Amino acid sequence: MSQINNTLVMKFGGTSVGSLEAMSQVVEITKQAIQTWPRLVVVTSALSGVTNLLLNSANAAVDGDTQIYTQAVFQLRQKHFEIADGLITNLARRDQVKQEINHLISEFSNLCHAISVLGEATPRAMDAVAALGERMSVRLLAAAIESGGQAAQFVEASQLIVTDRQFQSAHPQMDASRQKMQSVLNPLMDKGVVAVVTGFMAATEDGIITTLGRGGSDYSAALVGALLPSQEVWIWTDVDGVMSADPRLVTEAHTIPTLSYREVAELAYYGAKVLHPLTIRPVVEAGIGLRVLNTFNPANPGTEIVGEMQTNSGKIIKAVTAIKDLRLITVDGRGMLGVPGVAARTFSTVAATGTSVPLISQASSEQSICFAVPSESAEEVVRALQHTFAREIERRDIDRIWATHNVATITVVGSGMSSTPGVAGQVFSALGKNKVNVIAIAQGSSEVSISLMVTEEDLKSAVCTLHNLIA
Repeated sequence: MSQINNTLVMKFGGTSVGSLEAMSQVVEITKQAIQTWPRLVVVTSALSGVTNLLLNSANAAVDGDTQIYTQAVFQLRQKHFEIADGLITNLARRDQVKQEINHLISEFSNLCHAISVLGEATPRAMDAVAALGERMSVRLLAAAIESGGQAAQFVEASQLIVTDRQFQSAHPQMDASRQKMQSVLNPLMDKGVVAVVTGFMAATEDGIITTLGRGGSDYSAALVGALLPSQEVWIWTDVDGVMSADPRLVTEAHTIPTLSYREVAELAYYGAKVLHPLTIRPVVEAGIGLRVLNTFNPANPGTEIVGEMQTNSGKIIKAVTAIKDLRLITVDGRGMLGVPGVAARTFSTVAATGTSVPLISQASSEQSICFAVPSESAEEVVRALQHTFAREIERRDIDRIWATHNVATITVVGSGMSSTPGVAGQVFSALGKNKVNVIAIAQGSSEVSISLMVTEEDLKSAVCTLHNLIA
């Protein structure tokens, strides 16, 4: 267990490895880190844009369009080879890496051809396609680090993370993954070799490739950090840590120096793009440090994520985040009053459609339930609910089930809110003064956040107004 104190996991996102200059910066950061952390794992995403290119090609192949994946083959080769030519100094090693990447590109082409012939792409096939981006980038990065003078070895996470067979959003099996991870990675690090691991991908018990869902490279890093275990996990991205708001909406947005696990989990869930929502849990459970840093500004200390914070020593409100492209669905009727099971049947029906619900609000009179869903799912959910409650609608126990036009969820986050009276009052007074109409409200018992819904037209005004409350 003493190894924990000198083990670090660093994850680099797609923009951090997406160009010759960016990957060169990653090599430099790795060289600096190994001076302080003799046991180092680097988790890498696919090069920026590559996963979208792969998946778009496969989806086009379903419709019989072979031109898009044929063009993608050229783009993939050009993108990866440019970095190989610039960073891998040993010619034999460079040729070897190019040959391996060519083999993976051929695998991609063959998969797309098979998909076009069949006219369909199973979730299993899509995982095999999607994982190819990380499988290419990991070979490039390991060789680039090696060329920089540090021993490195790439490892595909299919050798490390064992999951169930829920393709495209697989769930890891912790005990089996821990055993594999320690047996594969510890011998490498014991020899002073940097282990360069694919993010996003994993495999079933019998070795079939799965993925952890989009954005899953963060989750991969957290799993590696928790199961080795490491002392810290550093997530390297293209911004200076976790921001107080989306800088595209609020020009005064700034980096938050310190956040609690609970705060960052709320932010991740409610739309902050810096961390994948699933990242938090394994890190919290393992009790290890988490930091968000900027690859292109490594001197900036970024954001430190800590277990608990003394709420009286920090800001009451830390951040404001938003999710767009939602619609609010309402089930209402005077006949619902006192009838048991309406909420249970409502959300069982929603779950059966495979739709995620980011916000729920219910009137205390029990005469209505409203909840948010992604805009593209709203019509399907309304139809499913109308079918479920057909008898109640016929009896007029439920008057109607309907969806609003597009709305946005805005969430105010800060652990200091739980011990400070009047925060909700400040929030709604500020919005009222700026003529922002609040459609629905939800607050968890933890009081780390308050969520509310506004029209998309009011989104920017609402976020800017609430950001001004950060003192």
